[in-house]
Amino acid sequence: MAYSPHTPDDRAAMLEAIGVASVDELFADIPAALRASELKLPPPESEAELTARLQALAGRNRVDLVSFLGAGAYRHFVPAVVDQLLLRGEFYTAYTPYQPEISQGTLQTIYEYQSMMAELTGMDVVSASHYDGAAATAEGALMACRATRRERVLVSRGVHPHYRQTLCTYFAGAELVADEIPLVAEGPASGTTDLAALERMLADPERPVAGIVAANPDFLGLLEPMAQVGRLAHAAGALFVAVVEPVSLAVLASPASYGADIACGEGQPLGIPLSYGGPYLGILACREPLVRQIPGRLVGMTTDVDGRRAFVMTLRAREQDIRREKASSNICTNQALCALAASIYMGAIGPHGLRDVAALGAARAAELERALATAGAPRLHPGPYLNEFAVRVPKAPDVHRRLLGRGVLAGLALAEAEPDDPSLADALLVCATEVTTSEEIAAFATALGEELAEVIR
Repeated sequence: MAYSPHTPDDRAAMLEAIGVASVDELFADIPAALRASELKLPPPESEAELTARLQALAGRNRVDLVSFLGAGAYRHFVPAVVDQLLLRGEFYTAYTPYQPEISQGTLQTIYEYQSMMAELTGMDVVSASHYDGAAATAEGALMACRATRRERVLVSRGVHPHYRQTLCTYFAGAELVADEIPLVAEGPASGTTDLAALERMLADPERPVAGIVAANPDFLGLLEPMAQVGRLAHAAGALFVAVVEPVSLAVLASPASYGADIACGEGQPLGIPLSYGGPYLGILACREPLVRQIPGRLVGMTTDVDGRRAFVMTLRAREQDIRREKASSNICTNQALCALAASIYMGAIGPHGLRDVAALGAARAAELERALATAGAPRLHPGPYLNEFAVRVPKAPDVHRRLLGRGVLAGLALAEAEPDDPSLADALLVCATEVTTSEEIAAFATALGEELAEVIR
């Protein structure tokens, strides 16, 4: 149907039908300070002029930096086949199949994604259509509350701060409680979840816990004692929600193997290139007894009346278009294109290739650790890590900004990510992946060493 804008007469007729005199009166209940102000747009430009303006803006972007930034979003090599298949017209949409069974191709892509992620995580069920890792983590915590009929979760400070903030936003709206588990301050386990503090928090009989949320690797890149966290959770009658990084699962224990009831995380490392804040892909998986609690879409494979293979929308009973008043989530937009990218990526490199990606990233990180230690920036925490770790750097935020002038994006200044933690005030969180080169590591170490010499002087 052709689009036609409403005429002034159309708008006047609609306002008359609902009994208000103007559009402003229609929105009178919204405080004036909260209403959208008038758009102050520049005068019209020709296509050529607008193109030149946008090119000038794009030219301000830094694309020459040697990057050691991770902190939840990671650089990986993406085979050309991923983008080539995503560009096919039958895939290039993010919308929900509201008459799903006629969309067999879309259903199959979701089914393949769910099957691969189930194999990677070891979990029984994987759903689709979660916006990002933060939203999936919040949904996993809400699942724990619904399943246990309890209203309090414990969240390790080792979980990404953005994930913790998103979870608290979800919980505030649902009138639930999220308390933070501190990290060990000193010793070999520093930077990981404080198990003694966790035991004390679980011991309060007046405040039963629905679930414990912990990440592996954690935000500081450290490997957490996930099996112990899981045992403590289950002993208290709580569920264990594990936040995972998918590439790491090629070499680390799966969440199923250490007793996680729910697994969640960010799927961006699986074939989705870095961009300005997205698109991302939330991973959410669980054990079969929790299947009725999981939001999103579950696709299954069956046969039609003629015995041919067919795919069906097996479960979406909580979806906003079915029993809306009982919906456990408000998921609408379908992340199937990002899920397809992850599926193509995993299918293209295979399980051995994924292990190579994880192992090479770990090797590059070990090389980076040695180079930075020699430059005067030793590791902040002694525990094991995979491909990301924190280093001690005096006046880290200032050094980080000066290194940008030398063409180096020196990871993340932790004082800006965790401003309430004084132990991280002089630290940079740095990351290496399989695309990090020895030359880049040497350039970073040299530049950092020179900057540290200036700080000491």
